[in-house]
Amino acid sequence: MNIKILVLGVFVISTFSCAQQPSVVPKSYVAYQTPETIIIDGEENDPSWGKVAWSEPFIDIEGTKQPKYKTQVKMLWDNTYFYILAKLEEPHVWGNLKKRDTIVFHNNDFEVFIDPDGDTYNYYELEINALNTVWDLFVNKPYREKNVVLNDWTLTGLKSAVKVDGTLNNPQDVDKGWVLEMAIPWAAYKAGYYHKNVPKDKFWRVNFSRVNWDHQVTNGVYQRKKDKKGKLLHEYNWVWSPMHVVNMHEPEKWGYVYFTSKTAGEKFDFNISNDEKIKWKLFEIYRKQKAYLEKNTKWATTLEELDIKEIKVENKILKPKLENHSMGWNVVVTSPFSGKKLSIREDGKFLLK
Repeated sequence: MNIKILVLGVFVISTFSCAQQPSVVPKSYVAYQTPETIIIDGEENDPSWGKVAWSEPFIDIEGTKQPKYKTQVKMLWDNTYFYILAKLEEPHVWGNLKKRDTIVFHNNDFEVFIDPDGDTYNYYELEINALNTVWDLFVNKPYREKNVVLNDWTLTGLKSAVKVDGTLNNPQDVDKGWVLEMAIPWAAYKAGYYHKNVPKDKFWRVNFSRVNWDHQVTNGVYQRKKDKKGKLLHEYNWVWSPMHVVNMHEPEKWGYVYFTSKTAGEKFDFNISNDEKIKWKLFEIYRKQKAYLEKNTKWATTLEELDIKEIKVENKILKPKLENHSMGWNVVVTSPFSGKKLSIREDGKFLLK
């Protein structure tokens, strides 16, 4: 567990930077139900895969650059599993980490982040390299808050397979890439102890990341590339739904995967609700409060101190209220769309009543 926390201090370099960030509109994807059993073999041969669309190609994590190599995903589900198919273009497919729960992103890898209930707490991370080596973790809250990461947590029942289009660990040729296919059991990813796991006609917050390194070949063996001073070059981070900071651990920015009860081959349109858009605004206020605290060593006690008078969602003007208390603060607003009360507190926990 300590290893994970120390290492991610490098990877989530922007975690503790509270500068104002641009507004983020997450991606969305409709995952259709599959009537057939998906064979997890790293192939795209199952008929249901041919009936659903690829996601948009990944972009760099800050949402500004096109990656060197193309990455896309497809998703399906049934009553037992959440299925993910990832295709990664890569002219040099390599890997050397074979032990489960090693720091897999020290190789090129593919990563899955899932927050079942969307409150940014108690979420899951899964990393797999081209050798099909798995690193699975449970994170109780984002790194911007004092958190606990369970490195020894195990995603029981996971199925995964890799198919290389080329030759693994052979620098003498040029590969096309690799395909990763996985089945994540609903029973392993819980939103709560009594939570009904299968999110039929519901959405989960999900994101995908691909970590890719420039490489060098030493004595016929692939290695991460170093500069002239012997320092490792920085990795590339390519994602499905851009974060606009070099930090995957801001779950409020992850995409929306809607698990429709319609089957692969049918059509369903998913629209992000207006209440979710209010939620985005609350997290913007939260980040402004964190920036204010960083600058002034105290929380703002009025929204005016944060230069906020109102928020606007879909042509509706909302008047959030900042409530101060002995442990910190809450920002509360009533949705004009649903009548529900939405709030966020000083530790970034989102609440809906």
